[in-house]
This record gives sequence, C-alpha cells and structure tokens, in this order.
Amino acid sequence: MPFLDVTIGVVTGGEGVLLVDTGSSVAEGAGLRRRVRELTGRDVTHIALTHGHFDHVFGTAAFPGAQVHGEMTLGVHLDRERDALRLDAIAYGVAEDAAKEAADALVPPDHLVDGHWALDLGGGREALLVHPGEGHTTHDLVVIVPGTPTVVFCGDLVEESGEPQAGPDAAPGAWPGTLDRLLELGGETALYVPGHGAVVDARFVRAQRDALAARF
Repeated sequence: MPFLDVTIGVVTGGEGVLLVDTGSSVAEGAGLRRRVRELTGRDVTHIALTHGHFDHVFGTAAFPGAQVHGEMTLGVHLDRERDALRLDAIAYGVAEDAAKEAADALVPPDHLVDGHWALDLGGGREALLVHPGEGHTTHDLVVIVPGTPTVVFCGDLVEESGEPQAGPDAAPGAWPGTLDRLLELGGETALYVPGHGAVVDARFVRAQRDALAARF
C-alpha cells in the first residue's frame, strides 16, 4: 500500500483466499477487498494479522465473514489499546473520522494461534501461521507459504523501507533471536516479505538481525 509503504499479502488456494494484514482504515480495507476480487475472482476467506498496529489491522472490518487469525494475545492487546491505536493513526496522517471509524469497528481475531497453525486453503496450498517469538511486538505472527521458493510474510519483524521500529510494546532483547528462528523456518532460498517495503532475501534478514543485536 502506498500509505506508509505497508506490504499486504495475498495467498490463494483451491478453496480459500488468505489476506495478510488489512491496511490503515476501513476504506483502505474496502479497496483491498475490491482489488483481491479483481485479481482472484474470489472474496477473502481468511485474514492473518501479523501484529496489532493500526496500519496492519484497521481495515479488517471491511471483510465481514472472513476468519481472522492472530497470535494468542492479540485480541487482548487490541481491546486494551483501541484508543491508543486511534491516536497513533491520526499522528501518522489518517483523518480523524477515519481513525475513529476503524477504532470503533476494530475486529479481534476469532482464531487464536498458539505457537503455530497450519491453514489449509485447498488444492494442496497450505499456509503456516507461526509466532516465532517476540520482537517488534510481543504478539508477532508470520505466515510461511511453502513452495519453490518458499515465501515468508514477516510483518514488521523485518522492514525494508526504513529502520525497524521498537515502540512500547516491543521486545528488543528478544528480537535478534526471533529473526534467527525466522531464518530457520524460511531457509536460505526463501523470499522474505517485510511489513514495509520490497521483498528481501535471507542475507538482508540476517544483516538486519545483526544490526538489531548491535542496536539493542
């Protein structure tokens, strides 16, 4: 998405369509819904939320009927931080009325991932939802799509278009180890899709891991 250079993922199977993150507002989510329909001819059936920051979750209300997956503690976080997320959205440039609409309509996950979950999208397509550890937040979730190559949607555990951000809900001391786990899961030949910016490789993730270890 152009706004904040947020990266959105779409994974299609024989029966299901998985969307990775939903954007920064209900209107942005509605635009994603239309775009996915144009690209695939189908509606989104599943959503994976990589973490609970406004630019990744505020569009979820635009997908009624979709199953929403998140790490075990994400729902509690969204409920507790609803107003803080609204204020963050406004601070980053979301219109006040759009931020209020999204915060009021905030959708918690109805499928909680305890460690990992294999999501069968049909037709031999599986997406593995994994909490690899703490880092950008305490509730980070990644999506691994096995294939040639394997694709790993990293959320903001990895960022390409700027420095990784560590806010009050981050776990900076654990972050490098979590990226080690991410690299173990994806492997050397995987494509790693960051939460912001362009697709990167294992070498980039490892360099960012080393920079985070030095920084924190």
